[in-house]
Amino acid sequence: MSRVLARDEPWDLIVIGGGATGAGIAVDAASRGYEVLLLEQSDFGKGTSSRSTKLVHGGVRYLEQGNISLVMEALKERGLLRQNAPHLVSDLGFVVPNYEWWEAPFYGIGLKVYNLLAGKYGFGSSQILTREETLERLPTIKTEGLRGGVVYFDGQFDDSRLLINLVATSAEQGAALLNYARVGALYRDEDGFVDGVGATDMEGGVEFRARAKVVINAAGPFSDSVRRLADPNAASMIAPSQGIHLVFDRSFLPGDSAIMVPHTSDGRVMFAIPWHNHTLVGTTDTPITEPVLEPRPLEEEIEFILETAGQYLEKAPARSDVLSVFAGIRPLVKSVEASNTAALSRDHTIHIDSSGLLTIAGGKWTTYRNMAEDCVNQAATLARLPEKPCVTKDLNIHGFHRQAEKFGSLRMYGSDALAIQDLIHSDPSRGEPLHSALPYCGAEVIWSTRAEMARTVEDMLARRTRALFLNARAAIEMAPRVAELMAKELERDDDWQSEQIRLFEELAKGYLLSDK
Repeated sequence: MSRVLARDEPWDLIVIGGGATGAGIAVDAASRGYEVLLLEQSDFGKGTSSRSTKLVHGGVRYLEQGNISLVMEALKERGLLRQNAPHLVSDLGFVVPNYEWWEAPFYGIGLKVYNLLAGKYGFGSSQILTREETLERLPTIKTEGLRGGVVYFDGQFDDSRLLINLVATSAEQGAALLNYARVGALYRDEDGFVDGVGATDMEGGVEFRARAKVVINAAGPFSDSVRRLADPNAASMIAPSQGIHLVFDRSFLPGDSAIMVPHTSDGRVMFAIPWHNHTLVGTTDTPITEPVLEPRPLEEEIEFILETAGQYLEKAPARSDVLSVFAGIRPLVKSVEASNTAALSRDHTIHIDSSGLLTIAGGKWTTYRNMAEDCVNQAATLARLPEKPCVTKDLNIHGFHRQAEKFGSLRMYGSDALAIQDLIHSDPSRGEPLHSALPYCGAEVIWSTRAEMARTVEDMLARRTRALFLNARAAIEMAPRVAELMAKELERDDDWQSEQIRLFEELAKGYLLSDK
């Protein structure tokens, strides 16, 4: 904290929020040469940015809505992400199974348009599949009435791993970033414009102030509460919506292809995708009144996904098959025309309050880089900063490695896998799995605590590794060893370990399904 607390000069930009949008802004601004401070109230990606459907995609749904510009922007950004972070973004084939005679030509034409819009950023050509080809790609698909399918290609990624790599990238570019630093006040200059923040280091309870030429509110679902620090009467911008995902073992989707159901009973697209040797199924769209940091799935959402998945899989998944369930909140921007959240646009919005506070809201993971470029352009103008061009289109993201798959279970770390391998070579016991059901080892805990700002057992098991999201029971069983390893690195005592294990077990229970 001392590096931040000791600073007398104002920062060029202070960013509130350490999710995809905030981290993207920090990368963009720092790589242009601006001085940036980012403050996150919890851990990086604790909210929405670790809870996505794990897809880097143009958005087939938005094509149907006629939002061609958003689809084209997202398809371009999808291509740039694969180019700049090949260790985290990969191609994935999505099969739309056809049970009616009209579905193959109908979806086939739409997906050909989707490919055409991608232009040079395309991931592969869509094709109409025979019944046999569909079953070859999806051996567990329901066979009764199956006529064939359509396959198209999109991107897949690990959301929180990309976020941690964006945090590292921005730090390498000169940004200062703090997790567990809650902003509780906004300060104004004599003209009434926001020129700084008051924040608390949540670990030590130390309060500090930091000044800036412009303050950016990138707090996602919590954007309105930040705006009300400047204006208690600010009208709401955000219409929060909850989506959940269920995770099963790989047997439900043993191939290398995903399933895309274009129309479910609630009008949403549903995906079943292979992810980290498991099967992830989602998502729902449920309007909620207030965002929370740790959203919980609703019973009707769980039933909806189980029922919908059962309509397409030969073996219908049951509650007892669910290894983990997680919920996330979409920070959708309000629209007077839309009657439900599924109809709201995923375009991003930049809003400048009369106090000069700049808020960026909406958007989606895939377009984070473009959102950041737009935001920094606006912020630089507002703060009268010297004009500097955006360089992120060709900026490699930390960990960049073209053949990361050669690192096996460490491939998500990209070039950092070499350092983790060194930790194992110096002490082979660090390479032993922390649990038989998951690939994670002790060396990863040591590395993430030293180099990735992991501060708690939850940080480690939810976002540096994905243990909690893949298998909540296994994650609970891993917690004591993780706490022990982290305590040694952070110089914490036995009481800290016991409290960390208790807190994590309490949290992880919310990722388990109870018997009805």
